[in-house]
Amino acid sequence: MRRLVGAVAAAILLSNAAFAGPAGDQLAELLYAGTAGENRALYDEQCAMFNMDACFGLGLIDLIGAVEGLSQALYRHGAVSPRVPAAAMMLGIDAPVGTGPANPNPEPVTYVDARAILDAFVAGLDSARQSFETAGTSGDYVVRIDPLRVRFDIDGDGVAGEGETLAALMGETLDLPQGKTKGNKTAPVDTAIGFDRADAIWFGGYSQMTAAPADLLLAHDFSEFFAAVGHRLFPKSGLPMQDYSSGGTLMMDPETDTFIADLIAAIHTADFPVVDRDRFQGVLQRLKAVTALSRRNWEAILAETDDDRELVPSPRQTSLVPDLKVTQAHVDAWMATLDTLDAILDGRLLVPHWRFRQGFDLKLFFDTATETDLVMLFTGQGALPFLKDGKVASASDFAEGNRVFGDRWPDFALWFN
Repeated sequence: MRRLVGAVAAAILLSNAAFAGPAGDQLAELLYAGTAGENRALYDEQCAMFNMDACFGLGLIDLIGAVEGLSQALYRHGAVSPRVPAAAMMLGIDAPVGTGPANPNPEPVTYVDARAILDAFVAGLDSARQSFETAGTSGDYVVRIDPLRVRFDIDGDGVAGEGETLAALMGETLDLPQGKTKGNKTAPVDTAIGFDRADAIWFGGYSQMTAAPADLLLAHDFSEFFAAVGHRLFPKSGLPMQDYSSGGTLMMDPETDTFIADLIAAIHTADFPVVDRDRFQGVLQRLKAVTALSRRNWEAILAETDDDRELVPSPRQTSLVPDLKVTQAHVDAWMATLDTLDAILDGRLLVPHWRFRQGFDLKLFFDTATETDLVMLFTGQGALPFLKDGKVASASDFAEGNRVFGDRWPDFALWFN
């Protein structure tokens, strides 16, 4: 459970030279103590007075609040990393193996609860985005924070303990370089980042990238899917199949056979009616916001003249990631990739479907679809209403990115946002 939350937090947070004002100076210590949320009203007040470092702090406070709210809800209902037996690995399904609920006394969870958890998470991300976008409009502030020292109240006991830092939550997934050795002592590696106006825009984009899949799910009725396989995430929270994760033997062994049965049930129930059209169409707008904010981010990055522990450096700045240096070719390739993504989101470039010569119009899908039936979309019949003549995306549309980023394109995409 702790690694599950750590991965969520890491996906969100690790993601002109000047100094921060009083709000920025105080922010790091509040985050390290886990008490930043208690001071939200102060940052809200100072942000309203156009102190941009306070707006950045307000965005971080709301972002951490969203992560804490999600993690506390998962803990409250006994969420675990879904168990994957050995046979699933043979089928190519590679996921962490759960060890039982982190919460020994989980509360029951319902479909309504699940929707409320996701809805609160999205609302928190949207609140953070608003502050981050304000903080990205102007200001030559630099707020130095070590993300690995930031504390989260994961279990909702009211205290963000020493074991609830991002570093502790990520555990063995962290692979930090060794510090410099002098004599018999090795200096700890400096993992602080100098967050500035460009990074505020970066966080705003990541808030939308994180909100989009949650909002997509909330736009649909996924109650049958949740009832069929929700016990894999919440194994002791009163869901219909929780007592049958290990049953009789049909082919291999009780645990493997029930896992395969649940996998089939998941496929069978992966037909989600759209129940909130505004939210459904809003997913496309969130994705377009991601590309727009990425462009603004790079405009701000390229205008910087300092070199102060940059989260995402320009070609003139120093990379904190030892083996990933940003060059102008990387920037140009990323801009070309954003052009391609915008064309797909606008319906000017169609998504290829393995079965058809025509392309799938993603914009038309979000504008008109009444359901998302994953099986029928993949097999073809469900895609028929959204096929269109026109240019279909191919490898050539991503050629520049493939040439420059190579096999490391996922690393750069996660980094560049």
